[in-house]
Amino acid sequence: MNDDDLLRYSRQIMLPQIDIRGQEQLFAARALVIGAGGLGSPAAMYLAAAGIGQLAIADPDTVELSNLTRQLLHRDDDIGRLKVASARDTLCAINPQLQVTTLVDRLQGALLDEAVQGTDVVLDCSDNFATRFAVNASCIAHRVPLVSGAAVRFSGQLAVFDGREPSSPCYACLYRNGGETDQTCAENGVLSPLVGVIGALQALEAIKIVLGLGENLAGRLVLFDGLAHEWRTLTLPRDPDCPVCGSRP
Repeated sequence: MNDDDLLRYSRQIMLPQIDIRGQEQLFAARALVIGAGGLGSPAAMYLAAAGIGQLAIADPDTVELSNLTRQLLHRDDDIGRLKVASARDTLCAINPQLQVTTLVDRLQGALLDEAVQGTDVVLDCSDNFATRFAVNASCIAHRVPLVSGAAVRFSGQLAVFDGREPSSPCYACLYRNGGETDQTCAENGVLSPLVGVIGALQALEAIKIVLGLGENLAGRLVLFDGLAHEWRTLTLPRDPDCPVCGSRP
């Protein structure tokens, strides 16, 4: 760590829970962000700024005008570009030391498993249940912690599913595959700052996981009502009959 690093990350390093050793752990960490949209933008930007060493970001879509109110990785000049290309430019401008891997193909099957394997933490910032279920199953199979976020209208949701912990539930303990209908921002709308709130908290949980700080949200579900500004934390037990993690040792 050189003098510039010590100055750049000084406000984090002065935290006794992090210090120089923790900052070096962040430098060595690898994170995967699924989705370069409303949630993925603040999540990836805060991870980059905090000093995560390697960041893979996956999204097959291109930037559209309707994205710009909430997807802060992108600008007007990026309309029509791949989101991951725009995201890489913004993230490297925030932190030139960051190593960014862009994944354009829709992650599923072997491609998803390859992306998840060897990653320290995965952030699910997608907007559909099919992707969330697939990412959850892969994270459980490879014992990689998953930070899951969702936001629509004025409501947000945050949880951690940690396959390393025998008592931790998974996403399928909360929702059964096929039992829910997608509620996307495109169909229902969303207030722009809401995705910033949830995405930033996803980055916070990811950093806590990498550094082993405090208590992560494994076994809990956080719900946020933006209209009433009310937070609720619910206990989320592991389902022994869960089709994804029920047979996990």
